Amino acid sequence: MFDKLRKSLDTAVTKTTTRELSEKNLEDAVWELQLVLIQNDVAVEVAEQICELTKEKILGTRAGRLENLSKFFKKAILDSVLEILTPEHPLDPLEFASERKQKGEVTTILFVGVNGTGKTTTLAKVANLYKKNGFSVVIAAGDTFRAGSIEQLEKHAERLDIRVIKQDYGSDAAAIAFDAIAHAKAKHIDIVLIDTAGRMQSNKNLLDEMKKIARVAQPDIKLFVGDALAGNDALSQAKEFHKAIGIDGAVLTKVDADPSGGAALSIAYVTGRPVVFIGVGQEYEDIEQFDPEWFTERLVGNN
Repeated sequence: MFDKLRKSLDTAVTKTTTRELSEKNLEDAVWELQLVLIQNDVAVEVAEQICELTKEKILGTRAGRLENLSKFFKKAILDSVLEILTPEHPLDPLEFASERKQKGEVTTILFVGVNGTGKTTTLAKVANLYKKNGFSVVIAAGDTFRAGSIEQLEKHAERLDIRVIKQDYGSDAAAIAFDAIAHAKAKHIDIVLIDTAGRMQSNKNLLDEMKKIARVAQPDIKLFVGDALAGNDALSQAKEFHKAIGIDGAVLTKVDADPSGGAALSIAYVTGRPVVFIGVGQEYEDIEQFDPEWFTERLVGNN
């Protein structure tokens, strides 16, 4: 996980700390860092911000002897990355739902994203996570567009012993979401998870449908599901979905196979919304709540 970026950073740090850092040669060091970040799927604007923060931290502190310079530079990078990943608007979906459950309120979560990111499987993983933490769950089969999508969702739900609210293909997805929420309120179910059709961020009609679902269902949490391996494409998608409906957080899939980690950095910085879950395998248990410190240490390497 993140081997490529970590090794590239180590090389850049070694290369730029063979002499004492000063304001004069710091620019070269920071430029080397920026190139490494961009080459590892970190968006240009995010790489620039990390470099600026790193530079400030280095200039604001006196480095020790030359042999300590490598650790000093790496610590500045680590602190800068952690600053980027620490959300402006933190979100813990389990804690959020727990607070609402105590007040007798249903928590509704809408899952959005493009085709092929593992959105439906991610929804099933989140459903399993909530069940394991003592919540009751119902699922709305809001993807009435892709052939086989309802059957795929039903198979997941059957394995997890969760009810699916559905209609025929071609039905109004917003109406299905509304029905699922009404069912949850009537049956005192804690969590409603709404699946939606995968849609390209450039497809205006499908984006308008997604806006309608969000308008009708009024979900408490809107989660963008992105593929960590998509790099800057995932960032572009997140930006457009955030612009369309205002996402509250992101879930990154296939993080276990991601050599760079750039997508998480970019999405968190550009949307100002946190990554809340990461997918690290194929099983229902293979989902983890996102920890910025854990992620940063594996991304940069700790000292």
